[in-house]
Amino acid sequence: MERRQFMSLLGGAALAPLATLPLCAEPTDGCSVPGERDDGWSVAPVTEDKLVDRHALCSRADRIAVSSDGHIHSVLVVRGGRLAFERYFRGPDEVPGRFYGSRVEDVTFDADRLHNMKSVSKSVASLAVGIAIDRGLIRGINEPIFSFFPELSDLRSPEKDRIQLVHTLTMSMGLTWVEATPATGDDNDEARMYRAPDPCRYVLGLSATAAPGEAFFYNTGALALLSAIVRKATGHPLDEFARTALFEPLGITSFEWSRFKGDSDAGGGLRLRPRDMAKIGQLVLAGGRWNGRQIVSKAWIETSTEAKLKATDHQSYGYLWWLGRSQSNGRTVQWIGALGRGGQSIRIVPELDLVIAVTGGYYQDYSPEAFRAQYAVFKDVLGAISPPG
Repeated sequence: MERRQFMSLLGGAALAPLATLPLCAEPTDGCSVPGERDDGWSVAPVTEDKLVDRHALCSRADRIAVSSDGHIHSVLVVRGGRLAFERYFRGPDEVPGRFYGSRVEDVTFDADRLHNMKSVSKSVASLAVGIAIDRGLIRGINEPIFSFFPELSDLRSPEKDRIQLVHTLTMSMGLTWVEATPATGDDNDEARMYRAPDPCRYVLGLSATAAPGEAFFYNTGALALLSAIVRKATGHPLDEFARTALFEPLGITSFEWSRFKGDSDAGGGLRLRPRDMAKIGQLVLAGGRWNGRQIVSKAWIETSTEAKLKATDHQSYGYLWWLGRSQSNGRTVQWIGALGRGGQSIRIVPELDLVIAVTGGYYQDYSPEAFRAQYAVFKDVLGAISPPG
């Protein structure tokens, strides 16, 4: 899928059951002032009005609560390294099926419930790759892709020999790829990859259409390669490596990361609690540190969140991170984002010392509506934040 078409990944017309189910608020006191929990978060006092305009956030949350089509499941705001606002809602969610697949059911969300991250998983995978490079388990981003897959040497060609690890991180491998959308049905490369006996062979067997690194071309198949590379380099599937190297140091004690054909689904299989989503954002904001511990090197955080390629008319792409800009109180601010289909997002605004995590339930929705819903929440939160100084 080309960069101008990417927004269709985040949104399409929602299925009828999702569009008609009402969204109701979970009863709360104090507009869901974040509670103290033994999870590593420092909570901002309610009286500390300089952090955020709580009245504005509460009003926005109340509007979400009575909306019939918002499908927003949670909104969390971190300012100055402390959890300043937290609100959960009730609505339709896509949950694992009893035997296989998934189903939609009405759910009351809270701080303990795992939520599907969709493509936010990709940005978390970027952090795991950075840790593997920091530890010398992967030599660097310029390693040729076939150096990790000698068993696939029969697929090599002069064009494909130019593909490096960095090109999986920037979605610029230059291979033909049709991403899954309602318009493609099952006739897309993502579906064919999941059905293939060897997903990595399927991806690297596709024809080259451009020089690696030349242009952004959204390709979830790149994450199948990346997941296998982490397993080969560390000796553990991505989910296990992330558990010990990333999640445990962050105090993330509950998560799920689905696998297919033995490898973690780095493209979209992660489930986290919203508070832990916010931890991922704070880790990036703090240059790879959490509660005084360096978990990911500052160098990796900086290079992975720098713009490498133009991705859409208004956004750039780093190493599996989105980079954008928005208006806030009359000025433009830059943000770093992990974005997932259905309305999942972690946005980091360094100049405001701010992290905003949003979850939503537009999973079957491939139109821009899901993106607009969570982006509207992001914009409203920005409006409630006073600039520093």
